[in-house]
Amino acid sequence: MGVRAIRRAAVVVVAAVGLGLSAAACSSGSGSGASSQAELTVKTAPEAATLAKLPAKVAGAEIVVGDPAAPHTVTVYEDPRCPFCKHYEGGGATAVTRLAAEGKVKVRYTIASFLDANFGGSGSKRAVNAMRAAVEAGKFPEFHAAVFASQPEKETDDALTADNLLKIADKVPGLRGAAFDKAVREDTYKAWVKSAEGAFEDSGVNGSPVVLIDGKKPAGAGRAIFDTQAFGKALAAAGVS
Repeated sequence: MGVRAIRRAAVVVVAAVGLGLSAAACSSGSGSGASSQAELTVKTAPEAATLAKLPAKVAGAEIVVGDPAAPHTVTVYEDPRCPFCKHYEGGGATAVTRLAAEGKVKVRYTIASFLDANFGGSGSKRAVNAMRAAVEAGKFPEFHAAVFASQPEKETDDALTADNLLKIADKVPGLRGAAFDKAVREDTYKAWVKSAEGAFEDSGVNGSPVVLIDGKKPAGAGRAIFDTQAFGKALAAAGVS
C-alpha cells in the first residue's frame, strides 16, 4: 500500500497508533476543488511578543524553534490548511511557546502540504514556502503562528495566495522586504517544500496535527493538544515544566 493510500484512512489510523490525536485530524482523502477567489481575515498570534524572541533555524526538512540545547523536544507535524492544526496552534502550542521562551523545550516542525492534493490549489505549498522564507528573515515563529491564526474558514478555500501571505507578513514587524517578498511571489523554496512533504510522508505520520513530547504521545486524551491548560498538564506529566 502506497503512502497516499495509507493517508486516506488517516483519521482511523492516527487514532489507533496513538500519535497524540483524538478522532479529529486532517487527512488526505478526496475533496472538492478549491476556491481561488476566497479571502481571509488577517490576524496576529496571541503570543506574538513571546514568539518574536525565539530563534529558528532550518535543520534538513525541519524547522527548529527555540534553544537547540533545550533538554526537551516537542515534535509537530502539520499542514497550513488543516483546521485542526489551527486549533492546536491556538491551544496547546501556547503552552509550548511559554516553555520554549524559558529554554525548557525546543520545537521541531515538519510542515506538510498534502491538503493541496486533496482539495486542489496550492495554498499549503505557498504557505510552507513563505514560512521557509521567514526563517531567512529571522521571523519564522511569529509568521508561522500568524498564518495559522489567519487560516481561511474552510480548508477547501485556496486563500493562502502570495498576496494574502504578504498581507499576513505585514502584521509581523520587520518581515516584509525585497528578499522575502520575492521568495513568496516566486516560490523560491519550492524544492525545500517538496522535501518537507517527503519527510512528512516518510515519517509514518498519517494525518495532522500530530504532536509528540520527546518522541512519545502526550499522556491522557488526544484532545489535550487543543487546549492550553490541558496540554500544559500533559507536558508537565512528561517531565517538561
